[in-house]
Amino acid sequence: MDLKLELVPIPVSDPDRSIAFYEKCGFTLDHDVNPGGGFRIVQMTPPGSACSIGFGAGWVETPPGAIQNLHLVVKDIEEVREELVGRGVEISEISHMGAPGKPSVSYAYFEDPDGNGWALQQMAG
Repeated sequence: MDLKLELVPIPVSDPDRSIAFYEKCGFTLDHDVNPGGGFRIVQMTPPGSACSIGFGAGWVETPPGAIQNLHLVVKDIEEVREELVGRGVEISEISHMGAPGKPSVSYAYFEDPDGNGWALQQMAG
C-alpha cells in the first residue's frame, strides 16, 4: 500500500496576502482556482517538495493561524535561513537540539502572516 501525503490545508484569512508571503519564501504557485460563490482554492509547493499546501476560501474551517510546527527539512539550515532572511522573512536564530555526545538536530522557526508556524529542520548528519 502507498500513502502519499500531497496536500496540507493551511487556514488563512487573506489568500492574496498568503500567496505573496509564500512566494517570498520561494514556494511555487501551482493553482489558483476561484469558481465563485465565495469558494477559492490556492495550491503552492515548497521548492523540492512532493507535498504542497492549500488554502483559500470556503473549504478550510480551521481558524487562521491554528496550524503549528510544519517542518521543512533542509540539508543546510544556515544557507536556507540566510536566503529566507534575504527575501525579507522574519525567522528565528538557529537552535541545536540533542543529547550530550550525540549529533544534534537544528531548527529555525517562522510564521506566515496569520501565525501558522513553520520550522526549518536539519537532521543530524
